[in-house]
Amino acid sequence: MINALIKIPRIYKQIFIISLDSLILISCLFLSFSLRLGYWFWPEFYLLLVILGAPIISVPIFFYFGLYHGISRFFGMPGLWGVFKAVCLYSLIWGLVGFMSSLDGIPRSVILINLLLSLISIIGLRILARSLLSNPNIIKNDKTINVLIYGAGSTGSQLMEALLQKSEYQPVAFIDDSSNLNRQFINNIKVHNFHDIDYLIKKYSVNEVFLAMPSISRVKRNQIIKNLQPFPVNVKTLPSFNDIAKGNLSIDDFRQVKIEDLLGRESVTPNQSLLEVNIRGKVVMVTGAGGSIGSELCRQIALLGVSKLILFEQSELALYNIDLELNKSVDLISLLGSVVNQDRVESICKKFGVQTIYHAAAYKHVPLVEFNNTEGVINNIFGTLGVANAAINCGVETFVLISTDKAVRPTNTMGATKRCSEIILQSLSQNQKLTRFMMVRFGNVLDSSGSVIPLFKKQIKAGGPITLTDKKVVRYFMTISEAVELVIQAGAMGKGGDIFVLNMGEPVRIYDLAIKMIKLSGLEVLSEINPNGDIEIKITGLRPGEKLYEELLIGGDVYETENSLIMRVVEETVDWSELELILKRLEVAALKFNHLKLRAILIKIVPEFKPQSSIADILYED
Repeated sequence: MINALIKIPRIYKQIFIISLDSLILISCLFLSFSLRLGYWFWPEFYLLLVILGAPIISVPIFFYFGLYHGISRFFGMPGLWGVFKAVCLYSLIWGLVGFMSSLDGIPRSVILINLLLSLISIIGLRILARSLLSNPNIIKNDKTINVLIYGAGSTGSQLMEALLQKSEYQPVAFIDDSSNLNRQFINNIKVHNFHDIDYLIKKYSVNEVFLAMPSISRVKRNQIIKNLQPFPVNVKTLPSFNDIAKGNLSIDDFRQVKIEDLLGRESVTPNQSLLEVNIRGKVVMVTGAGGSIGSELCRQIALLGVSKLILFEQSELALYNIDLELNKSVDLISLLGSVVNQDRVESICKKFGVQTIYHAAAYKHVPLVEFNNTEGVINNIFGTLGVANAAINCGVETFVLISTDKAVRPTNTMGATKRCSEIILQSLSQNQKLTRFMMVRFGNVLDSSGSVIPLFKKQIKAGGPITLTDKKVVRYFMTISEAVELVIQAGAMGKGGDIFVLNMGEPVRIYDLAIKMIKLSGLEVLSEINPNGDIEIKITGLRPGEKLYEELLIGGDVYETENSLIMRVVEETVDWSELELILKRLEVAALKFNHLKLRAILIKIVPEFKPQSSIADILYED
């Protein structure tokens, strides 16, 4: 019955409430006279007309104060104050009308009694309606999603109000870690501690848990979500209610907790001056501008007062997408081309007067580069050398190389090529002073192309299995936006030849990551222990070039910087005169597809290179 009442058209609800208010106010007048006189009072004709005409006074006043515009389920303090003012004004006007009508038999105390009875009745009616209509055991339908709200503070209370406006959501209980709130009620919904969660999920068939604690630390959030993992519920986090109030977001923007919410460490407020020093008022070029890192670099650079932003990209589609996204927000030049073409890069630098280069172009997918050794060497090593030489020839002020943790004691060709690129820039820094070369080394970025995160998401959506190379594989992770923010700041700190390493936090076991993603999707791991689970994790074995553990430091001296998440590393370098000769031999080997010689020369340049597999290039013939 109550569900049917909620669903009827609003105009009929208003007519019903107006009729009920009118009946209550007339009854209060009769009762006021009877209480004052001490017996049941029935008025004479003219006084009866004044009593029965009370709604003529009350209805316009109640409309004016919004009593018929609110929703009974959300009646709160503002509504209470509105009722108080409306009833007081109505009682006063009705009393004046009665006296002005010169009717006998209206004691003055009747007006005060009527005021009190009317207040109690009108407010009581709305509180009763709210209590009934917001009861989670009453309002539900087959499509209702029962949710627990984790956090009984002001945000949780506002969230409850917002969810009640959505017919598909029904908050059934609060969870809060504060012992002071345990067993308390917020708008007729009880607050429980975490120990009751299993009972609540079973009692109310809870489908989702909403986190309503926007100010807690990442560590605390991680712990809460870890505690929720054993339960078959979706965990969602909420937008800021300040943003909702400003109209930027709606409740529909609630999103499932993402794995990036759980990884890494507390971020450090960026130094704005460091962000701007190589960008504001300058001509900046980004190679690999359409890739995961390159495109995020472009987005952040566009917001930092760049004079002109040059996008350089080999992929036509990737360049088109980032150009389409940014062309209205910044002075943009989009150019197709390969970093291997030094003449084209040099002509671009000269024509536009490039002052800063962020070199993000590279082949980064380990197995693919392992199967295409020569292309990996040509693109990653000689592409870097070509862009670096173009920068020197054109007087570019700053050159920042995006490097990787796979360059540290590499076990694959990709990592060896990136370490070789670092060595080239270190050596060039010693050989000239026109261009400041910096390298920034970091681990995996979430949701980048080739990352396990989007792969796992796709596999979970398809019903599994999740494919994993080895249970022991460990990786560092960081969000793309944070990594790029730190790259830009690190590039501003260098004096030339610097290698910067980003603090990636604690390493993450990929197997644990897969389990977390399955749990956060409200599913169970399918295994021998749990044959009724949803998603299987299948171990496929390490691929060519892969290793179990990644590192960020080769050795040497490590120094802190002004940003606690950025470290400066001093490592051994190779003299340019010696390196140049070796690189020429490497180039010949790559162009002639001499895989054995290519690998031998790579090991000579990067002595730490310990290949995990034999030569796996598809064109290699043993």
